[in-house]
Amino acid sequence: MELTEDLIQELIKESQKGKSFSYSPYSHFAVGAAILTKSGKIYRGCNVENASYGGAICAERTACVKAVSEGEQEFVAIAISSNSDDYITPCGFCRQFLVEFGKNLIVIETKKNGEYVKRTLEDLLPESFGPHSL
Repeated sequence: MELTEDLIQELIKESQKGKSFSYSPYSHFAVGAAILTKSGKIYRGCNVENASYGGAICAERTACVKAVSEGEQEFVAIAISSNSDDYITPCGFCRQFLVEFGKNLIVIETKKNGEYVKRTLEDLLPESFGPHSL
């Protein structure tokens, strides 16, 4: 599947919709994500915090888990949105979680003004350990 500019913009828009559902009463740092599957479906996610901080889940993992729970395991790209003036990147835990499904995933990091950059997961997590390591 070709990742066109129109598709990138749709993913960004969907990640922003996901962000609107964020449950972040502790950090007040709302994050949304939208993951594109090889079948062409898009799944949204948001961060969900918890008073027991370790029980929180990031937007990227939420979107991925929603897709996997619907039978999807092959991914093309993921867009991430927040209200930050800087590009929002996946945390280390999310990088490790996502590499389970492939090092070539395209990660679209956005700023709140709509600017974005594209990187591969391999760029963000070089020399990763995953299924390819076993």
